Amino acid sequence: MKRVQSNIINVGFTIMNPAQSVKDGQGRTKKVKDQGLEINQAVVNGTNAGVTLRTINGGQKSATIKLDEEALMDLLTAVTEVLAVNDTASTEV
Repeated sequence: MKRVQSNIINVGFTIMNPAQSVKDGQGRTKKVKDQGLEINQAVVNGTNAGVTLRTINGGQKSATIKLDEEALMDLLTAVTEVLAVNDTASTEV
């Protein structure tokens, strides 16, 4: 008999924009629906078993998108560059 025990850990991050109110063309205040994204990772026996990303728009969640390590590194690079532009712009003012 062989016994197999797996240690499975699910890690999830939900990142949402703060609630906002905007005025429409007629001057009425309108609440903008919640928007954001969700990143989930499954770790099995200390090894990454997969990462998924989905967008959230109001009560609607998109289908999950599976990301491999290369795609995650590209995402990290893109976010780092976006934040660097914001940091540069704020120090120039």
